[in-house]
Amino acid sequence: MSIASMTGFAREAGFTGPAHWAWELKSVNGRGLEVRVRVPAGLDSIGEEARTLVQKRLGRGTCHLTLTLSRAEAAPRVRINEALLASLAEAVTRVPMPLGITLPSVDGLLGIRGVVEVDEETADDEALRHDLAAAAARLVDSLVEGRRAEGRALADIVGGQLVAMADHVEAAEACPARRPEAVKARLSAQVAGLIEAGSLDQARLHQEAVLLAARADVREEIDRLRAHLSAARDLLAAGGAVGRRLDFLAQELGREANTLCAKANDVSLSRIGLDLKAVVEQFREQVQNVE
Repeated sequence: MSIASMTGFAREAGFTGPAHWAWELKSVNGRGLEVRVRVPAGLDSIGEEARTLVQKRLGRGTCHLTLTLSRAEAAPRVRINEALLASLAEAVTRVPMPLGITLPSVDGLLGIRGVVEVDEETADDEALRHDLAAAAARLVDSLVEGRRAEGRALADIVGGQLVAMADHVEAAEACPARRPEAVKARLSAQVAGLIEAGSLDQARLHQEAVLLAARADVREEIDRLRAHLSAARDLLAAGGAVGRRLDFLAQELGREANTLCAKANDVSLSRIGLDLKAVVEQFREQVQNVE
């Protein structure tokens, strides 16, 4: 199962008789799932059915579902009742006309009610509802596929960021500033500074040594960073609606990267920590788009 993005757009449009309709479904980032529906009056039940379809297929995101409906102006269909017209024509020939009265013409016969019938085309409600329901199903399918396609691209980006973060963590692990001899050299330099200042105090010396040793030890931060990165890789591989958990791991990674920078007492280790923080921030921005 792959991850999916929370952003996407889909549209379905068509005609049912003279009625032209169009469904539009747009989704953006959201903490949970919210579906806002707008449909023309009288089609509320269709709107609720479409809302249910969206809720069944999506896990997160703010969705805007809109249906527009208009009636196309169609030319009326004219039908002549030929049987009635023939019957009238035959009847008038059999009836003796008074002096001065002529037989009725064709246009006169056509003017008689029932001879000419005008049918205005209208959309059948049942057919319209059927077409709208089928289009709503296609609409949701299209949006889901679009979000999955974007999710596949997101997975590549996020996967690359996880690799970059792991590289920075390993660089911090191997940083020469963390070696015991480097820590010892920095401690010796501080002791020498205290001696030159003439303020050597055993209690102060011990306190400085403990503080420096504690600040130089980033073992716990490195271990936690590795654990968080492993968990993020597992979530990415599992797929599905993992956006919230990835976002939580992004926060934890940022917290550990901040601590690493705060405890770095060497330029090289501090630079690694800052580079790590930059990638963590990019990772956090990307996973906020994941469902």
